[in-house]
Amino acid sequence: MKLVSSQSKSRKAKDVRADTAEWRMRVDLAAAHRLAFAHGFSEGIFNHLTCAVPGKPDRYLQIPFGLHWSEITASSLLEVGYDGTVLQGEGEAELSGFCIHAPIHRLIPAAVCVMHTHMPFASALARLEDPTIKPIGQTECGLMRHVVYDELYTGPAFDPAEGERLARVLGDGKVMFMANHGVLTVGGSVAEAYDLLYYLERVAQVQLYAMWTGQKLKTLPPPVVAETMRTIGGPTYGGKPHWEHHFDALKRMLDRREPDYRN
Repeated sequence: MKLVSSQSKSRKAKDVRADTAEWRMRVDLAAAHRLAFAHGFSEGIFNHLTCAVPGKPDRYLQIPFGLHWSEITASSLLEVGYDGTVLQGEGEAELSGFCIHAPIHRLIPAAVCVMHTHMPFASALARLEDPTIKPIGQTECGLMRHVVYDELYTGPAFDPAEGERLARVLGDGKVMFMANHGVLTVGGSVAEAYDLLYYLERVAQVQLYAMWTGQKLKTLPPPVVAETMRTIGGPTYGGKPHWEHHFDALKRMLDRREPDYRN
């Protein structure tokens, strides 16, 4: 499959710059790329963070191939059709990003934002014979309820059939460990998907540190695990879930340091 950028169909992303749901999505997705680089989640110019375009059910947002995550702006994002055509913006969409993300967006409407990375600690767990998150702490229990495990690595994703397979494996989950590969999170917003990505890497890091001591892990009793999974993350503050407050705080940090992501 070849992704094409038709100049007759493409137009500058700056044409959509206004206080609309689409522009706010662009700003959040640009912020996520900048933050992922700052947090050590990125891998060169590869990996993919994408969003379905609000009000346009036939396309999603993806960065042009070759841009570093530290230089992404809201207006630099491409609109890519589910057939692989670049419908708006300048540049090319990386093939594996299309083949993984487009089918997930298309087949799972709740997956408004899809984030796939090879971030080091979570990817290290994905390379173990037993990659499962252990119930050894509160954060782990909170994340475990969302996690599914894909046990099959099929090689580089250069066919949309692979994304369709991943969508079936993911199902109603929000976090996926991809065997011998990396991880993937989905959410109803950029904020939710990034919050999951952030805490996934923290959980993986803490578990690996605990394993490296060589001591036996102290697992929580099943009733405590069940109660923690049921209740954690439940309260809202100011009418917003915790991930929205988390992402707002991270964007305020970006606004002080590199506000051009909003351009």
